Amino acid sequence: MKLTYLILLGLLHSIVSCQDKPVTAKKDYILVEEDGITVEQFDSTNVEDNRYTQNNQTFTEGTVFTYGFEHTTATNEKRYFTWSEKEDANGIKSEWHFVAKDSTDGNTIKKVQITVKPGLEPMIRYIPDYNQTIIQYKYLTNVGEAPFTGSSGVIENEANVWMHPPRDRYFRILELNPFPFIKAPYKVGNKWEWNLGIGSAWGDTRWKTWEGSIENKYTYQITDQKTISTSVGELDCYVIESTATSRIGKTTLTAYFNPKYGFVKLDYKNIDGSRTMLELVEYLNGSKQ
Repeated sequence: MKLTYLILLGLLHSIVSCQDKPVTAKKDYILVEEDGITVEQFDSTNVEDNRYTQNNQTFTEGTVFTYGFEHTTATNEKRYFTWSEKEDANGIKSEWHFVAKDSTDGNTIKKVQITVKPGLEPMIRYIPDYNQTIIQYKYLTNVGEAPFTGSSGVIENEANVWMHPPRDRYFRILELNPFPFIKAPYKVGNKWEWNLGIGSAWGDTRWKTWEGSIENKYTYQITDQKTISTSVGELDCYVIESTATSRIGKTTLTAYFNPKYGFVKLDYKNIDGSRTMLELVEYLNGSKQ
């Protein structure tokens, strides 16, 4: 992402809790905006592999977030998906298909596990100036196995938290939705925008195909602060309502964010009118491992 302008260095907002707290520790970075997302910029002498993770308050190294998920069709039928043993031309088991709620088997994916990894591998191999915290996705079957995994990134600092959603196999559908994103000040009424170009390779006949590239234009707003019941307890969350609009249609995301547990609930309305629901069911703090 291209650097566009410097953010004020005196940001004092902390995401340790839902209340504003002054940050007194000396920082070894400044904050800059890259295409609508605020990121850390370190002095060129700092080549520490964990520099983008060590100051995180939510996505701390080793922390594991496990989500249950469910797909609901536009006609309100519950679906999951099953991966296939069949390999593609590159030797990757990439095929999958929808299954009804009462037709799941040992290959049916029921959970998504996100683990915060140390360092910058494997992304640094392909993007030399990669500046995000690394997260690994494990897609868990009914029997707890992870037949495939993926890696991507999170950006976390005192100005915002932004996350790539899971985007492997079925979850590629989420590329067309707003990404999970909360921006300071964490107050009801705060609004912001973002945009992203998306190539036709993300299309699928099971939801939408198109020619060339599209540009998603996103709008976000913190609309509420409420306590919700989750599998890990009663959590005070910010509610972020967001939309993504392009020439092929509109998608939405309602996200619930807690400063300790992250995006605890993600309610997507997809490009084909279906819905994807991800809800946190297990949490393991990395500092306790």
